[in-house]
Amino acid sequence: MHTDLVAALDIGGTKIAGALVDGHGSILVRAQRATPARKDGDTVMRAVEEVLGDLMASPLWGRVTALGIGSAGPVDASTGTVSPVNVPGWRGYPLVERARAVVGGLPVRLIGDGVAIAAAEHWQGAARGHDNALCMVVSTGVGGGLILGGHLHPGPTGNAGHIGHISVDLEGDPCPCGSRGCVERIASGPNIARRALADGWRPGPDGDTSAAAVAAAVRAGDPVALASFERAARALAAGIAATATLVEIDIAVIGGGVGKAGDVLFSPLRKALADYATLSFVRRLTVVPALTGTDAGLVGAAAAVLKARMDATAGV
Repeated sequence: MHTDLVAALDIGGTKIAGALVDGHGSILVRAQRATPARKDGDTVMRAVEEVLGDLMASPLWGRVTALGIGSAGPVDASTGTVSPVNVPGWRGYPLVERARAVVGGLPVRLIGDGVAIAAAEHWQGAARGHDNALCMVVSTGVGGGLILGGHLHPGPTGNAGHIGHISVDLEGDPCPCGSRGCVERIASGPNIARRALADGWRPGPDGDTSAAAVAAAVRAGDPVALASFERAARALAAGIAATATLVEIDIAVIGGGVGKAGDVLFSPLRKALADYATLSFVRRLTVVPALTGTDAGLVGAAAAVLKARMDATAGV
């Protein structure tokens, strides 16, 4: 069995990545296409088919036993459909059925991209050895996934742990999701930059208005940039503390572009967490940066397949 491989897809609004992954989490073959996000659904699917075609052309394809897909959401694993916010041509799109047809009927498992990150971090990264963890992506959006009782907990539709849409400000800004004061509306990269600009932060001569530019301004001592990051950190802390209070996680792992801001994010986040995570059973909660990097989506999609197979074998 150790010679078996898993095919993995990581589908986002910018790129569709594919890989053949072995039982140790090593990527043996890669393929990638840009996501034609503004085109119709079948055009997007053609890019997925091209990525799978590249993988199937590998001499290693004969060892592939299943396909794992981590997709931008919302996803619905119970119906095998996806409706990524940033890919308007896919609404209730039958991705699992279409992908299964391409790969000759192999088993296909679909999970949300936040759940994929959690699977990767628990298998290979910062949540390794932790039975109860929240793993988050903080970038253009804010997503997440849960490890509970030592197992990936995707929930019935594959979206459990979607911390970005916990409301942490009852009077907060309306969120595109329809709610108000969501973690994502405060702590995502574009919203950190939006808040800083609204409060008077001005970008440098290069005109860069990304969260990374705001983080650089924090390091240079800009108080407005600092205030925006501190507000984002408080929103994340409130969401993480709420999650820990609900399901007793002992570690929160943060990846994504904003997570790369380092101490600019983690210092105010740890300070804020002490204010929100106050009950005895959540005080030991730690917050750490993710370790799996840009391959997390692919490794996690493969991990979800491999872990499900191990659980089935063990009768879990």
